[in-house]
Amino acid sequence: MLVFALFFLVFVYYRGLDSEMFTQSQATLNLHYGAINTLFLLTSSWFVVLALHAVRQNRIYRARRLIALAGTCGFGFAVVKVFEYGEKIRSGYVLTTNDFFMCYYGFTGIHFLHLMIGMCVLVFLWFKCKSLIAVGDVKPGDIQTFESGGAYWHLVDLLWIVLFPLIYLVK
Repeated sequence: MLVFALFFLVFVYYRGLDSEMFTQSQATLNLHYGAINTLFLLTSSWFVVLALHAVRQNRIYRARRLIALAGTCGFGFAVVKVFEYGEKIRSGYVLTTNDFFMCYYGFTGIHFLHLMIGMCVLVFLWFKCKSLIAVGDVKPGDIQTFESGGAYWHLVDLLWIVLFPLIYLVK
């Protein structure tokens, strides 16, 4: 969180140096992609909350389905982001175009990396559900594992909730 807080400060600093260029560059972004991705992450976080609730109730089959739905939303985010990057690159907007695109690719790229790690966490939790089904009993340590994985996924969501308005909306 501290690293991303520094990223946000860097963005604001560079925006202050050339707000007109930032505004013009920001206008080239597809707001729909950012909004769809926001919906994907908010929905996925909701599925993770429901999955944790299901684990606490020893409803592991339900938790497993919910983790899969959260992962599907995460995958949807990744697909949209790849299309968005492709669109920008084909239009000639790359990391070295200007300071805005340096920040855009840098910050959303690092977020994307965290999303991919989060997807691995969700896959781990899905397999954890599979093993809990075989055992048939949820222990406090199992709940803590799901809470920790969920907390990481919510962190990814929270970072996007700050990145989306900062990069796409704030003029």
